[in-house]
Amino acid sequence: MDLNNLFISLTPSWTSVSMLIGFFLYLATVGSILPGKLVPGATLSDGTRLHYRCNGLLSLLLLVLLLGVGSQMNLVSPTAIADRGLELLSTTLIFSVLVTLMLYLVGLNSRAKSSSLKPHVSGNLIHDWWFGIQLNPEFMGIDLKFFFVRAGMMGWLLINLSVLAKCVIEAKLSQSMILYQLFCGLYILDYFFYEEFMTSTWDIIAERLGYMLVFGDLVFIPFTFSIQGWWLLSNEVELTTAAIIANCLVFLIGYSVFRGANKQKHVFKKDPKAPIWGSPPKVIGGKLLASGYWGIARHCNYLGDLLLASSFSLPCGISSVVPYFYPIYLLILLIWRERRDEARCAEKYKDVWAEYRKLVPYRILPYVY
Repeated sequence: MDLNNLFISLTPSWTSVSMLIGFFLYLATVGSILPGKLVPGATLSDGTRLHYRCNGLLSLLLLVLLLGVGSQMNLVSPTAIADRGLELLSTTLIFSVLVTLMLYLVGLNSRAKSSSLKPHVSGNLIHDWWFGIQLNPEFMGIDLKFFFVRAGMMGWLLINLSVLAKCVIEAKLSQSMILYQLFCGLYILDYFFYEEFMTSTWDIIAERLGYMLVFGDLVFIPFTFSIQGWWLLSNEVELTTAAIIANCLVFLIGYSVFRGANKQKHVFKKDPKAPIWGSPPKVIGGKLLASGYWGIARHCNYLGDLLLASSFSLPCGISSVVPYFYPIYLLILLIWRERRDEARCAEKYKDVWAEYRKLVPYRILPYVY
């Protein structure tokens, strides 16, 4: 693709704008009216708690069903997203910039005193725009932070399904594509099945909503996590039986560690006395869990995440580094985030954190300091 064609492909159109707006309107509407478990969030510094309606799985399944029926009735094209991938990328990127500028301006002018909406202004424009000013900004009663991460995860699956449809139509379906789609599909469905666990993550609890999170949710997650699918659409990969088995093992081990660790943390926060692996939990200073996965490494959930990311790329073989962008990026991100987590926890828990570090000396990978 030459530069001129690339520029044309990246130029937003009214079609791509309407697709994005339609997607957001759908999520906003069904997120407000569909039934779902109402989950209390973490207690904020002023003693208040937000509540989240966790109906993401139902919203996703209904959306896929509607798009499937629409495709059968020739109302929508199953390859619409795949055909306009770059165009949708630039449209979403522009939207991310605009919405974070609005968040910045609204935050600057906020006089709210609550923990959710109180502005945190450093005076550095770039810093405040990037990291955000308000913790939980809302629009028409919708918590934007929770809304955007839901949109990003759903967008990832929609891109994958559209790429799969294009692959089937062009008779390019391979074992590699099936593995990639299967692993990603299971991971995304699992995410929404356990959506309430998201309410106890650091992003929701402590990160303010700025460009870092908005871009990460709306652009980075759907458009870069799907690189493997795009790559397999244009490149044929033949996998041996041994490679398929090994890839499945990486996925299963990664899933077990990732989901198991996050579930243990979530359950512990709700009930500190709930058994871990059949035994009473070991707790440091009455605050920090040191049992189960959290007694093996301080950030063992990151290890599970890295294994899962690798399983999404391994079906692409080893002929190119392009499909490995996601696990490589994630490795860099998680090392950086682990350092930030360590600093925050040391400041928050002080001596308790020091005691936990002595008991659990390993950071992410067991037996590796």
